[in-house]
Amino acid sequence: MADHRHKRDTNARRMPKAHLVAGPIALLATAATVGMGVVATNPEARDLLVANSGASISKAASNAASDRQVVSRSDSRADLQKLQKAYNANLSKVATLRAIRQADTKRWTTTDLNLWTAPGKDGKNVGLLQEEKKVLVTGRHFHGRDEIVWNGKSRWVTSGYLSEEKPVEEVASNGSGGDVDATCTNGSSVPAGVSPNIVKVHEAVCANFPEITTYGTFRGDGEHAQGLAIDCMTSGDRGWEVAEFVRAHYAELGVNYVMYSQRIWSVERSSEGWRYVEDRGSPTANHYDHVHVTTY
Repeated sequence: MADHRHKRDTNARRMPKAHLVAGPIALLATAATVGMGVVATNPEARDLLVANSGASISKAASNAASDRQVVSRSDSRADLQKLQKAYNANLSKVATLRAIRQADTKRWTTTDLNLWTAPGKDGKNVGLLQEEKKVLVTGRHFHGRDEIVWNGKSRWVTSGYLSEEKPVEEVASNGSGGDVDATCTNGSSVPAGVSPNIVKVHEAVCANFPEITTYGTFRGDGEHAQGLAIDCMTSGDRGWEVAEFVRAHYAELGVNYVMYSQRIWSVERSSEGWRYVEDRGSPTANHYDHVHVTTY
């Protein structure tokens, strides 16, 4: 093994004492900045900071930012290792079994949710939990997912879709029924130039809901300008019937997504069911007075 000990250079000039002091201080200051940067900006570090249930990223980041103690690079690595151990400990079999046994709170699912074996990227999708299911929750939250107890096992679902109250049934029982090949007889129509799928959507909705006689197609923005979108002017429970009818027949009608009552359903994220969208400021902008359908 090579001998890495340095021999004293007898020809070197002796460094002034001020330099001997200033050098290490500068090095420590640099190490402190780098060390705090590693903890505060490293994505893995931020994830590890929420290892203990009830802790939040913002609180942990605030504590880290206010701590101005001088640390070294090795200290930062040690901190990350400690956080990693704490995170692993919280997701260990023992900790998970304890969380399952102590779970005593129930919540309702507000939409269909994918079930995952773990909260992080290592989690595997093992099924689908349907809307309006009452489930036991442990209160643990990691990586944007909540832990529930399903069939006696720990499972993780996307956060934000569990409610204390049972979701209100908004869709009439015949909402997804009807004949997609029926013929429109109320005299309404769509202009030439819209996509063939828009023609099919209008024909199907008109035939099954003949009381709806007003449809919006071309206008100067987005998918409407391209002839790929149609607004079926209706509201209330009838609006939900139309929305569910279109969703049920999305494949035959070439539907991309449907919006109604400040919610959206899309083919790409169909497993998530109806999702809330941000408030756009008015009943029309939030699609409370019409069902918006965008096609391929």
